Amino acid sequence: MSATIAPTVFALGAVSLITDVSSEMVTAVLPLYLVTGLGLSPLGFGLLDGIYNGFSALVRLAGGHLADRGGGRHKWIAGLGYGVSALCKPLLLLAHTLTPIGLILAADRTGKGLRTAPRDALISLSSTPENRGRAFGVHRAMDTAGALLGPLVAFLILRATVDGYDAVFTVSFCVAVVGVLVLVLFVPGPSSTAAPRTEKAVREKAVEDGRAVDEKAVRPTLRAAFALLGRRDLRRVTVCALLLGLATVSDSFVYLLLQRRLGVPDRWFALLPLGTAAAFLLLAVPLGRLADRVGRWRVFLGGHGALLTAYALLLTSWHGTALPYAVLLLHGAFYAATDGVLMAVASDSVPEQLRSSGLALVQTGQAAARFVCSLGFGAAWTLWGDRTALLASAVALAVCAVFAFTVRPGRPVLEPAS
Repeated sequence: MSATIAPTVFALGAVSLITDVSSEMVTAVLPLYLVTGLGLSPLGFGLLDGIYNGFSALVRLAGGHLADRGGGRHKWIAGLGYGVSALCKPLLLLAHTLTPIGLILAADRTGKGLRTAPRDALISLSSTPENRGRAFGVHRAMDTAGALLGPLVAFLILRATVDGYDAVFTVSFCVAVVGVLVLVLFVPGPSSTAAPRTEKAVREKAVEDGRAVDEKAVRPTLRAAFALLGRRDLRRVTVCALLLGLATVSDSFVYLLLQRRLGVPDRWFALLPLGTAAAFLLLAVPLGRLADRVGRWRVFLGGHGALLTAYALLLTSWHGTALPYAVLLLHGAFYAATDGVLMAVASDSVPEQLRSSGLALVQTGQAAARFVCSLGFGAAWTLWGDRTALLASAVALAVCAVFAFTVRPGRPVLEPAS
């Protein structure tokens, strides 16, 4: 594997691993902290959860555009995003009401929005088209190792300290700072990373291949970025990601549903994300390789099938001891089959000089849709109960999956490695 996966992928994987330890420490305790500790209603939590997971949609395009315009600025834009998120962690110690917590979470997600597209562009540009699925799988596996450790660290801190939540937020900040330092010191800079080809190189390559120069795609402008939606395959990928995101219940709600079904004590709640993370970790690389072999869109839709099965299990009257293991396994399989695979699919339809902007378009649609889903699910839970809300989401997911199957993008056109 090391012979085919670029060092940049492993370096970024290490940054993501450390950063996810930090962020997942907060994510693991946040639902319980807000609902039980601060007494928020499901609707209020849905608003904050929507901000936490969807606010980054507002800045992903900006992050992607800034990285593309720099020609080799991906690392530094990503570093800015990691730094902003790190600074937000200690601010949670000072916030105890809905408005300040919402503002802090919005700032944290702004950092995530800035860093995600440049980071994924670096992974894509340092990989060949034939092994992009595996490269993203390796990165997501390392990222998920951090997601596995984060809730465990939070659980141990809650059990060992009196002011557990404050201690979690403090340790989370310290770990996040380490992640930023690793990015600055160990991720290759513009001179040693496979950067997008310049405008001159793109023109020369087009002339050499006897193709007309696509003027809209040569200069990395915002106009050129939005013009990418004129490409049929990228437009289909973006629309499908958006529609499926509208029916994807956030992780926090899944864990709250499991807790209610099984009566999980509060002190064990932070361990529920471990099941999802463990399944994601084990399946990310195998499913990435499978996607390269049998088709990335097939694996992507198969992941949503796993999620639909998890919803179905939560809707049944089954209360067996195997229920949480089955739901969390399917939940992790969903992420392993969709998270990195979607970026590999989108990369096939985006030119190198606009790679970050193109991936940001897809991520923006998906993040905005999940923001709306969190608001809608929280409102439906408040008005009609958790089972009715989940049933509506399951039906919507099934319909959107069928639509995504019928409009799947074509086979990727392999580009020469840059």
